[in-house]
Amino acid sequence: MTLKKIFVLDTNVILHDSSCINQFGEHDIVIPITVLEELDNFKKGNDSLNFHAREFARTLDSLAEDKLFNGGVPIGTGRGKISIKLDRQFDDDISANFSDKKKPDHHILNIGYQVAKEFADREVTLVTKDVNLRMKAKAVGLMAQDYKNDHVSDILQLYTGTRIEENVDPELINLMYTPPYEFPAAELTVERPLVPNEYLILRGERKSALAVYDDELNVIKHVDKVPAFGISPRNSEQTYALDAILNDNVRLVSLTGKAGTGKTLIALAGALKRKKSYRQILMARPIVALSNKDIGFLPGDIKSKLDPYMKPLFDNLAVIEHAQGDTKRSQVSKLVDDNKLIIEPLSYIRGRSLVNTFFIIDEAQNLTPHEIKTIITRAGEGTKIVFTGDIFQIDHPYLDSHSNGLSYLIEKMMGQRLYAHVNLTKGERSELADLAGSLL
Repeated sequence: MTLKKIFVLDTNVILHDSSCINQFGEHDIVIPITVLEELDNFKKGNDSLNFHAREFARTLDSLAEDKLFNGGVPIGTGRGKISIKLDRQFDDDISANFSDKKKPDHHILNIGYQVAKEFADREVTLVTKDVNLRMKAKAVGLMAQDYKNDHVSDILQLYTGTRIEENVDPELINLMYTPPYEFPAAELTVERPLVPNEYLILRGERKSALAVYDDELNVIKHVDKVPAFGISPRNSEQTYALDAILNDNVRLVSLTGKAGTGKTLIALAGALKRKKSYRQILMARPIVALSNKDIGFLPGDIKSKLDPYMKPLFDNLAVIEHAQGDTKRSQVSKLVDDNKLIIEPLSYIRGRSLVNTFFIIDEAQNLTPHEIKTIITRAGEGTKIVFTGDIFQIDHPYLDSHSNGLSYLIEKMMGQRLYAHVNLTKGERSELADLAGSLL
């Protein structure tokens, strides 16, 4: 009989997912007392971290018995036990290598190391999202791993939202340019089944066409290149992205791609084109400074303090204003003045119910899967949500291309009729920006 494994959890795992204790099957879980002390520092506030800290405390309290410190208590049917380990004197191996005994990470490492020695016949693993702590654990012979419950299985196989179909019957392509500009999907031979709202380039011997699969009608529809608020798509991917944004049947859109591909600009232009259909256009982004370093003290009111973080959104707004020309430039300014177009940090959105709102979330790769879920569940009747971001440019200290919320969203939502995704690969900001993105 194989013995149950023991998983020692770090604080950041719980702050990432307060339901994490339900993800380890029949194996046992150890919570170092240091983790509870750290969670205590996060219990007040309205951010995702604060929610997880409070939720985990409530979960632990509901399980709590005297055995929580003394052998553990069952988590549930088919699950292992959970126990809390009190702090102990530092093991000689830990003391010899880590002199800073005030550091919480070293206390967690010490408890994990001693649990591994105490249960030498069982596999003991420290679970942490801190890569440095994982390296320290491995250096002293303690197994360590990332929390992978919400990881994307294969980032290289992640859904792109587009495909190219070669050697298409010329007659089908001709149908794309004659009313009703569509044909039954069954007439197109494909190797892989089509996904709802998947975009295609249909190529024949001499002609090609941009198209999208309409799952509800089971037809392939032609996609037109249309401008939006003075912004014209420059390539097929931007054309697809704008089509998804302007499609009222699609309520959730994700746009990914490297810097300069036009994700945010296309999303904002599309929102402005549809402004009469929505009560409000709301733009937000998580406040994560470059390289995860705070920009320091800033004088002034809250708007002044947040402006540096919101600047990229204002830059895109300025591009659209410029594209409108002098006669129409005041339209955008008027929308801002009338609170029809609002730019806010994402933390201000929590707890709200968004009805009939066009909601754009920029830099969504810096959100956790739980934060993505929280945002989408804010959507009320008539609301459309667009996430934009680069899943390979993460500023969050405990997220990567496999574990960030945007990647998670794409993998989980693929195939849903209300959802469309486009991965943009062609840089359009400038030749210099595209060159830097490719070579540096």
